[in-house]
Parts: sequence; structure tokens; C-alpha cells
Amino acid sequence: MIAAGQQSEDDPYASPTTWREWTRFVDTDPPSLPGTGPWSAEERLDYHSRFVVLSTPTMAKASLTLRRLMILNRRHNGTARRGMLLSGPPTTGKTTTLQQLGRTFHLADRARHNAPDDHLPVVFLSVPPAATAKMLVSELARFLDLPITASMNQARITDIVCATLNELGTRLVLIDDVHLLNTRTRTGAETSDQMKHLSERIPATFVYAGVALDSSPLLTGVRGTQIAGRFKTLRNPPLGHGSAAQRASWEGLIQGMDQALRLNAHRKGALVRHAPYLHHRTGGRIGSLSALVREAAIAAILDGSEKITKRLLDDIELDELAEHAPPPAGRL
Repeated sequence: MIAAGQQSEDDPYASPTTWREWTRFVDTDPPSLPGTGPWSAEERLDYHSRFVVLSTPTMAKASLTLRRLMILNRRHNGTARRGMLLSGPPTTGKTTTLQQLGRTFHLADRARHNAPDDHLPVVFLSVPPAATAKMLVSELARFLDLPITASMNQARITDIVCATLNELGTRLVLIDDVHLLNTRTRTGAETSDQMKHLSERIPATFVYAGVALDSSPLLTGVRGTQIAGRFKTLRNPPLGHGSAAQRASWEGLIQGMDQALRLNAHRKGALVRHAPYLHHRTGGRIGSLSALVREAAIAAILDGSEKITKRLLDDIELDELAEHAPPPAGRL
């Protein structure tokens, strides 16, 4: 499935940093595909700069795993709740998966509770660089738009944040970029302790996402062992292309992008024919794939060809990781 943000000055699919931005992200519906009437070149350039891949094999598995964990956490016995780690290499769609999990749960929860104004079922947070325990909880306060002052200590801010999240009925806390935490340092250890403390005081399921968490400092030492003992890891590797099932999954992903293209000379299925080539170029990395197809669509509009060809794809340089990583085995 492909979705695009509504055309506005603010991109609702940018990473949200406040509850207002998160709510706008949740409320931004994908446009109907195909649309009803011609789009100008400028509208189509904007559209292709925004659409993102929303449905992947990892997304379905993550959604099912999260649902089971949230049911399990209903019978909380006083200790930190069970959680999920979403781990994988860069540009494999971890943040997108995290946000879409939150969006799906938020919409379902809203439907069950008839969308009360004083309800915020999901909180989304990115770990700031060199985060301290106070910085982390202050980021939560900022997300909630709470009146925190510089004179408040960590304990006071934590009390206010936890009370607010309990009042708002928050049931899912999503924390991105947790690979930035190093539990082998004092600061990282204290921040890890703060995250555990929050999970004990807030009746919510916590999901962390980050790069290569299996081998990151987050899971080392005593505190890392505590996290590993409470969280299950869902790995988000590049998509494979070796088996028939993997090829079918990859082609399904490409087909969704093919159907979303708004190019005047595009023929249905044209992009799918390049599925093996696209896997070879991107190594199965969703982020690299999305960037390649979007840039190719923009180039096709700008040069007037209005279609994506293999020659055009060849002319587009990818991110450094995709360009210099060893190409996957197999013929194009």
C-alpha cells in the first residue's frame, strides 16, 4: 500500500514531535488512487516527493506481535511490562513501521472510544542525541505540551508526565532511535533506568526501534540484560529475493508503488517488470527503494518523458549505503 500526505506546507508524514503533529499524522488519509481529474505538474511533483511505503511483510508481523503483547500486558503484575524491539539496518523502514503501528492502533482506539478530546492512546518520541534521563522525560513533556520549567528536577517532571499519560489513557509508547543509548555509560544507564521506570508507572506497552539493536550497547551489561529479559526483538532486515515467496512479496511491494505513480505516459505494470533490477539496486532496503522510485518519478515529470524506464533508473544515484553495499547475489 502507498500513501501520500495531503498537499500542504507542513508535511504530516514528517516525524511528529508534538501531540498535535502526531494527531495530524494520524488524521491524514491517503488520497484516492487514482484521483478524479488531471493534476498539474507541480501537484504531481509534490505528490511523488511525499508518498511512502506503508505495507510490508514486517508491518503485518509487527502488528500481530504488538496486539498479543498488549493483551498480555492487561494482566500486569506490578513489574515492568513486556515490550518489543524493532531492529534492523539503516533504511529498512523501521521508523515507518513504528509510526504506522501507532497510527493503526490510534485509529482503532479512537473508534472504540468515540474519539474523546481528552484521550491520547499513542505517544511517539525520538531519543535525542546524548540523551540524559531528564532530557528524555522532558521530551515527553514537550510532546504533551506540558508547562515544564528549567527549575524542575527530573523526579518532578516524571511525576507530571506519568500523571498526564495516565489521565489521557495512553496505552502505547513508541520510542525511536534507541540505538543512541549506551547503557555502558553512566548517562546511558540512567536514561535506560528512566525508561524502565516509565514503563512501570504508565499502563502502556512500549515499543523501541533502532539500528542493529542486537549488537548495540543498549542490550549490554546489567541494564541491557533487563531490557533483553522484558522485550522481544522483531528484526526488520532488507527484503529478500531468493525464494519464490520472497520474490512474490517484493513484487507485491513494487506493484503497490506502480499503481500509485501519477505519470501521464506510465503504463500499468511497467515498474513491476523492473522488480529484480530494483532489488539488485537497493539490496531490498525499503528506504532506498522509496527514494529511488520517487526521484525517478520526479525526473520523469521534469524531463517530460512522464514514464520510468530502466535507463532513467540507472541515471539516478542512490544513498551511499545502497551504492556501495555488495550487490545481492543473482542475475538481474
